[in-house]
Amino acid sequence: MKNLTTRQSEILTFISEVISNEGMPPTRKEIALKFGFKSANSAEEHLKALDKKGYIDLQGGTSRGISINKSFLGIPIVGSVAAGSPLLAVENVEERIEFNGNIFSDSVDYFLRVKGDSMNEVGIVEGDLIAINKRKDVKPGDIVVARINDDVTVKTLFHLDKRKVILRPENKNYKDIEINPSIENFDIEGKCLGVLRNYN
Repeated sequence: MKNLTTRQSEILTFISEVISNEGMPPTRKEIALKFGFKSANSAEEHLKALDKKGYIDLQGGTSRGISINKSFLGIPIVGSVAAGSPLLAVENVEERIEFNGNIFSDSVDYFLRVKGDSMNEVGIVEGDLIAINKRKDVKPGDIVVARINDDVTVKTLFHLDKRKVILRPENKNYKDIEINPSIENFDIEGKCLGVLRNYN
């Protein structure tokens, strides 16, 4: 993000994450705790800097009086996902990019950087950014981001019902992944809308 220090960028990402997960912004105290500041006043100084640069709007008189100017925020790029952590957790977000294109069929919530070659037969290769919408209403044939226990994977959804889920890699060197949702922790994190290549 332009004109931001590393710490300011991290705080902005954290605010966005908390709003996305909890429906409201963090308090100054929560920001201070997250980043190891000695007091909420230290968090306030960073918030004032973000406000001055136009990334957030501060409302006085309330501990959660923070709103994000989404036109400045950009779309997060998620790199390596720490085991068990939310996809959009601060530690998983490499950076944010401005992306105003209408080249995909739905809105882009985040980009995920591809690791490995399990989807290369459908043109998704190592290092690509795949555009993800956080929708849950997916159907067989869709390429999805799925969480299986603590791991996140990108595969084609082949079969889905209450008793069995089959995720299919698009590479003949890999086997299908079969999941029993009643005994394994399984969730759809989003649907792949398309690919951006050669973004560094």
